[in-house]
This record gives sequence, C-alpha cells and structure tokens, in this order.
Amino acid sequence: MKKSCLLAFVLFSALSSYAQLNILNATKPEEIGKKSEAAIQADNDDEPLPYGYVGERDILWAKTTWEEIDLNQRVNFPLLYPVDDLGEGRRPLFDLLVEAVTKDSIAAYRDSYFKQKMSVKDIEFNLQASDTSQAGYAALNAGEKVEDYMINRTASEAADVEAYRIRGYWYFDKRQGELKYRLLAIAPVVTSAQNKLQKLNNPNLESEPVVLFWIFYPEIRDLLHDNYVFNGKNSANPITFDHLLNSRRFDATIYKEDNVQGDREVDDYIGDNSLMQLLESNRIKETIRNFESDMWNY
Repeated sequence: MKKSCLLAFVLFSALSSYAQLNILNATKPEEIGKKSEAAIQADNDDEPLPYGYVGERDILWAKTTWEEIDLNQRVNFPLLYPVDDLGEGRRPLFDLLVEAVTKDSIAAYRDSYFKQKMSVKDIEFNLQASDTSQAGYAALNAGEKVEDYMINRTASEAADVEAYRIRGYWYFDKRQGELKYRLLAIAPVVTSAQNKLQKLNNPNLESEPVVLFWIFYPEIRDLLHDNYVFNGKNSANPITFDHLLNSRRFDATIYKEDNVQGDREVDDYIGDNSLMQLLESNRIKETIRNFESDMWNY
C-alpha cells in the first residue's frame, strides 16, 4: 500500500510539474505562465538524459540513414506547431534552431557531413530578403524619394517550414544485445525568403524549398530539452523536443543511406517514380528491422 501511494505521489508530482505554469495558483491573469523560484531552480538542475559511452568494439553492425520528416503529416504536427512563440516552453522548433545558429554561437553547416561551416550572413540570406517594388523603381525614374512602403520585404518563418531532414546512425550494441538509434544531425527545409520575394513579383513561379542549414544534434540537446511539445493526449504532461526526437515519435521517409556509390540518394537511381522511391525507402527500413530480428533466429 505504501509503495502504491509513493508511486502515485511521484507520478502526480511529475505530471503537475509539467502543467500549464501556475494556472491553478494564479490570483490574476498576469501570474499565469510565471514560474516560482523553486520551479526555476528545479529546471536549472534538469538536464537531458546523457548518452552512454559506446565502445567501438561493442558495435556489431551499423548503418547511417538520412530521413525527411514531412510536416504535412498529422503525426508530425508537434514539430510544426506552434508557429508563433507562446511563451514559457512553447516555442516553434524552427525559431529555436535559428536562434541557436544566429545568436547562441552553435555551428551551422552546409551539409550533414559537417565539412563546411556557414556564417550568420550565409544563413540570413535565405531568412530575410528585400527588393524595390515597381512603384519604387517608378519613383527612382521620376527622381523622387523611394518610400519605405515601396520596398518589398519577406522573411522565412516557422509557418514556412515544410519538412525537417535528419541524419541518424543505427547500430547493434552486442554488449547489450539491442538495436539502437543515435540522432546525429537535423536541418529545416523551408520556403526561403528569396523564393517568397520572387513569388511577389511572379505569383505563378514554382520554387523548391531549400535546406537552410545542418546542425550537429548533440550540441543543441540542452536547448531542445528546455522547450516542450504539446501532448494531445494529456496537456498536463508535455514532452520536450529532445525526448520526441530521440524516441523517434514521428514518421519519416528514408531518402538516402550510406552506400558504395558515395551515399547517393534514392531519387538518383530511381527517378520520376514516387511510388518506387517510397517502396525503396521501405525496403531500407526493412533491412534494418530484419537484421535485429535475424539476431534472435537460428
């Protein structure tokens, strides 16, 4: 009986700690969302679950995969919403990543192999864009001053994110007898500000989304651990972005695996056939699942 009470108390404490901040104890609306000093101290002591050390000799088998998380799928909505900053712990994942590389000195890379770093100026090229409108050019030709409203300005925002690409490492730990996954890199795929600016001048223009930058995932775990994802089944118990990504609580399609052809993508050898590309992606998934299953069959 005592054990049951203790377990219930621990569960209640865990759930209440994630409830909407101070909503039940607030005496006026301004107090909702504000943490007490004790809650702030508890959060400061909280850290993401550290990765355990894995010896090279313990890795019996491994495969690197690149996947795309399509944000049009309902199961992936927690990685898209909210598209606006809602305050304590409820911020768009896109805003967190952009802030990390533009303000927090987290390195951004042009590719998932981390070979070439990007400067803040390189990143902002696709984040913000401006150009003189036709009215502005008309004013210039007439020798008049170009007013601010004559400048077209666009910016890439959280609502413009179409997908996230991730690079991960599947490996079989022979010491623990378990197939595991380690997330290595993440990249937002967005409609760039440059493309949005071009569409202002030509609405019929079709453009491809761009991979904004790549981030080495372990470097941003602390930031993602401090921000929460909405839990539709229990709003009093949200989970962190770090928990969601590490536990693979999303649906993704493999678009590349490490291979002898220089890690070529699926659409490089299966072109103009979306169905066959999807089947190839599923085939790669099955090879990973089958390896683990075959370990326990004779």
